[in-house]
Amino acid sequence: MTTTTVTDLYPTRGTTEVSIPRQDPVVWGAPGTPGPISLTDLQTYERDGFLTVDELLTEDEVAVYRQELRRLLTDPAIRADERSIVEPRSKEIRSVFEVHRISEVFAGLVRDERVVRRARQILGSDVYVHQSRINIKPGFGADGFYWHSDFETWHAEDGLPNMRTVSVSIALTENHDTNGGLMIMPGSHRTFLGCAGATPKDNYKKSLQMQDAGTPSDEALTAMASQHGIKLFTGKAGSATWFDCNCMHGSGDNITPFPRSNVFIVFNSVENKAVEPFAAPVRRPTFIGARDFTPVR
Repeated sequence: MTTTTVTDLYPTRGTTEVSIPRQDPVVWGAPGTPGPISLTDLQTYERDGFLTVDELLTEDEVAVYRQELRRLLTDPAIRADERSIVEPRSKEIRSVFEVHRISEVFAGLVRDERVVRRARQILGSDVYVHQSRINIKPGFGADGFYWHSDFETWHAEDGLPNMRTVSVSIALTENHDTNGGLMIMPGSHRTFLGCAGATPKDNYKKSLQMQDAGTPSDEALTAMASQHGIKLFTGKAGSATWFDCNCMHGSGDNITPFPRSNVFIVFNSVENKAVEPFAAPVRRPTFIGARDFTPVR
């Protein structure tokens, strides 16, 4: 048996924090490749690391997904499932992972050509779902997600070799500027921040509620924010934000009465399949980091 060694382009979780220039393209598709994203918007995505679509879903479609969200959140079997993450304080469901496998309604959204064609266009290949989830911030104290690069975790703990992954966050409720919306540092995707500190075993059990391993230092975040600034995303239900896997991003607590719920889908290129983790003792469960690389059809 032969073992293929994959070069680690992005070392992390060592004794010190490191900053490394991005080694991969941002847009992998060939220039002029047909798709729903215009050349101008692709250039914006390449520069900033994100792209917004104001009306991806219609009001009627949003109503269908919100009804399905309510069904999932009130189903005792879903709450008891390990794929559901509960808020430490309120004991309310915070996230439901692998939602495209739990719900045929959300599976249809993953296959929606308005969604998956944009992923193929950016990544220049067929894609599979590395992760899907619903994020729920019901208001009155729902916790935020601290600053992080998704790729740092997916590389360290899931074994994604390259930055050939794109996420889309689709709003099911209005995202105000006050209810814990997504914040991104534009241009931060061009620098990989390797975090200090080893990955504990079963780190995912803690990190899905409160990030620890893979958290940048205050000094690094201050430097990045000073260089790039911070963009806060707002939008009506049905709007969507596409963002590169290495964007430094996070969201604040929601202490308003207004709920914030989003569907979050991570598409990875079939040419960037997960290998063994680069900086963790074991792989995370497959409902967090998929090992089924079947292309979305």
